[in-house]
Amino acid sequence: MAAATHGSFDDHHPPAQELLDDCVHCGFCLPTCPTYALWGEEMDSPRGRIYLMEMAEKGEIPLEGAFTTHIDRCLGCMACVTACPSGVQYDRLLEATRPQIERNVPRSRADRLFREAIFTLFPYRRRLRAASLGGALYQKLRPRSMDRLLAKLPRRFERLVAMESLLPPVSVRDAFARTPAVTPAVGTRRGRVGMLVGCVQDVFFHQVNLATTRVLAAEGYEVVAPREQGCCGALGLHAGREEESVARAKALIAVFERAEVDVIAVNVAGCGSSMKEYGELLADDPEWKGRAEAFSAKVRDVSEVLADALADSRAPRHRVDASVVYHDACHLGHAQKIRAQPRDVLRSIPGVELAELPEAEICCGSAGIYNMLQPEAAGDLGRRKADNIRGTGADLLVTANPGCLLQIRKYLEGDLPMLHPVQLLDASIRGVRPPGL
Repeated sequence: MAAATHGSFDDHHPPAQELLDDCVHCGFCLPTCPTYALWGEEMDSPRGRIYLMEMAEKGEIPLEGAFTTHIDRCLGCMACVTACPSGVQYDRLLEATRPQIERNVPRSRADRLFREAIFTLFPYRRRLRAASLGGALYQKLRPRSMDRLLAKLPRRFERLVAMESLLPPVSVRDAFARTPAVTPAVGTRRGRVGMLVGCVQDVFFHQVNLATTRVLAAEGYEVVAPREQGCCGALGLHAGREEESVARAKALIAVFERAEVDVIAVNVAGCGSSMKEYGELLADDPEWKGRAEAFSAKVRDVSEVLADALADSRAPRHRVDASVVYHDACHLGHAQKIRAQPRDVLRSIPGVELAELPEAEICCGSAGIYNMLQPEAAGDLGRRKADNIRGTGADLLVTANPGCLLQIRKYLEGDLPMLHPVQLLDASIRGVRPPGL
C-alpha cells in the first residue's frame, strides 16, 4: 500500500478537501440519486458518500469494507451534480476516490478476475471481433430453455448471467466491417471532422458509425476516422483504472493530432465525457498537459456539431411520422450538460413528435460496466426505466449511448424499436424507413 499522507488515502490525487467542503449536506441530491431512490440508505446517497470520503480523509475509517462497498454501489451517473444548488463537483470527487480503491483495496479473487476479464476484452476491437464469432454462433444455437437454466444458477454466477443477457444481436458482417478512413463532404466542404469509432460501438453498433459519417458528410463535413485509433480509456477511467486510462488518452491524442481535424465528433456519451476531461487527467504531465487541453477543446458530441449546422442545414429531411421518446444518457445530460442539442436535431425531422420521459434524471442502470458488476441494482433500475418508457406510448426510443441501448433493450424485451439519434436523422435524410419501424 502506498504511503498515506491523507488519512486512509494515499498521496496521489486524493479527493481534494476544498471540494469535500463544498457539500453543505442539504439533501437536494437525494431524489435524483438512483441508489438512494432504490434503497433509501444515507450512505448510498451522494452526501453520504461524501461524508465517507471526509471520514477517510481524516483517517477515521479504512478504505476496505463499508467504504468500498458504498463507493462501488455508486453508478457515477452525475445526476447529483445537476441537482446540487451548491455546485458540488461530485464527479471529480468520485474520479479521485475510485483509483484510491483500485490501488489500495485488495478485491476478492472472483471479483478481480471478473473485472480483469472485462478490461482484457472490451477496450480491444480485434478481440471483440473475435468474440463476436462465438457470440453469433451462441445466439444461433441458443436453446429456448436457456433462460430457465440460467435462472437456476447459484447467486455467485449472477454477473455471468447478467453479461449473457446484455449480449447484443451479433452481425459478423458488421463486426468485421470498418468505418471508412475518410468520407468526403457532400458539396462544398464546411469543415474537417475527426470521428471516434469506439470499441464496442464499432464492433456491435457499426451501423451507428456509418450513419454518423453519412449524416456529417451530408451536412458538408469531411469525416476522418483514423484507422490507428484505439480505446479512449473511458471505461477504465470510470472504473478507477487511472494508469491505463492515461496511456490510452495519450495514444488517442497523438492519433488525432496527426489527423489535423477541426473538431472531433463523438457518438458515445461516456467516451465524449472522458475525452473532454483529458486536460484534467493529464494535468500533472508537462509534456502532455497543453496537448490534452487542445485536444479536449476540439471534442464535441455529434449532436453538438449537427445542432450548430441547423441554421445552415444542407441536407433535406424527409418526413418520419413517429412518436419518439428521447432518453438522456447520463454522461451526455448530466456530465456534459448536453440536453437541448439532441432534441433540436430530432425536431428538425418533419413528422417527429418528441415525448418526454418521466424520471428522466434517473439512470437506466447501465453506467459503463455497472450492470455487469452490480446486476441486481442495475436490474431494478432497468425495469423502472422500461416501465417509464412504455408509459409514454411512443413508437420509438432513441438514446446516444450503446450501454443504454443494451440495458434498456434487455428490459423492454422487444416492446419498441431503439436507435441512436443519428440513425433516425440518417433515415430521414436518405428518405428510407428507420430501422425497426
